[in-house]
Amino acid sequence: MAFWVYMLRCADGKYYTGHTDDLDRRIAEHQAGAFTGFTSRRTPVQLVWSENFQTRIEALEAERRIKPWSRNKKEALIAGDWAALKYWAKAPSARPSTSLGANGVFVVGGEDAR
Repeated sequence: MAFWVYMLRCADGKYYTGHTDDLDRRIAEHQAGAFTGFTSRRTPVQLVWSENFQTRIEALEAERRIKPWSRNKKEALIAGDWAALKYWAKAPSARPSTSLGANGVFVVGGEDAR
């Protein structure tokens, strides 16, 4: 049996991260507003990222790692942009920056993405 970690983009642009053993059913439940809470007040939702795991524990651990991430880091994961993900994983004080973009660093969302 596979277990999934997934990320939804809600109607208000916020992200929701969860895990399940039946991805299609869970997305349908979110769309229907079946869960009182975060997504029921933000429908419709769109699946923007998912990954499967061998065990529920692995999926739950991945969900717990991803949930507190910044919006920029989540969007890098969604895009599969590993350089940006690595950049946003650094503490703000460890991210080199320039307001002119003149140091050879590419820009993501208005900030450097090394």
